[in-house]
Amino acid sequence: MNRYLIAPSILTADFGRLKDQIQEADTAGPLIWHLDVMDGHFVPPLSFGTEIIKTVAKATDNLIEVHAMVAHPTEHFDSFTEAGASRLIFHYEAAMEAPNLGGPGLGETVLRARETGSEVGIAINPGTRIDEIEELLPEIQQVTVMLIRPGWGGQQMNPELLDKVKQLREISTRLNLLLNIEVDGGIKPNNAKLCIDAGANILVAGSAIFNQDSTPQQNLAEMKKSSPNLE
Repeated sequence: MNRYLIAPSILTADFGRLKDQIQEADTAGPLIWHLDVMDGHFVPPLSFGTEIIKTVAKATDNLIEVHAMVAHPTEHFDSFTEAGASRLIFHYEAAMEAPNLGGPGLGETVLRARETGSEVGIAINPGTRIDEIEELLPEIQQVTVMLIRPGWGGQQMNPELLDKVKQLREISTRLNLLLNIEVDGGIKPNNAKLCIDAGANILVAGSAIFNQDSTPQQNLAEMKKSSPNLE
């Protein structure tokens, strides 16, 4: 089993003191920084681009993953890695639609991500089945299972979607894959253990870490207390 880690999403961080907040959170222990890049097309909201990735990369030695919620992911892979990303996560749904928009298909998208030298992850929306990506699992390092509709914060996690996590962990074990299974959407201290028990080993957390109620260190400590497996 891979390590059990929290992946803070910075969407609700204070961007006016982003470097300080990154470094404050890093004192809580091993993390993965999860950067949600949204283009206003694949999902309606716009978030940020490579300058923010560079800011995070300068502030931390922890791994940075970019969750590309964009319609044309391959067009951005090089700029994401040059800015500091070590893991590229693109959406299955965007890759499947890309040929209709003049872009590469799913397999070619995986190949192009690998060519950057980064680890590769595929994110799947709530309506996507595991069997739609199963043949690609040996070619990638991670699957990100969306437990909410992507692009909008403040949604409640749908626990029924954890069945996908169980399926993925079963397949990973059967095929002897070192596959990270990440869950994203509505992760809080009161449901973190559910995710880990289902088979997830990376938990994305946004407003549970960056909020007005407590410091990032305090929130990370609270999250870790919720499950003994979290580092």
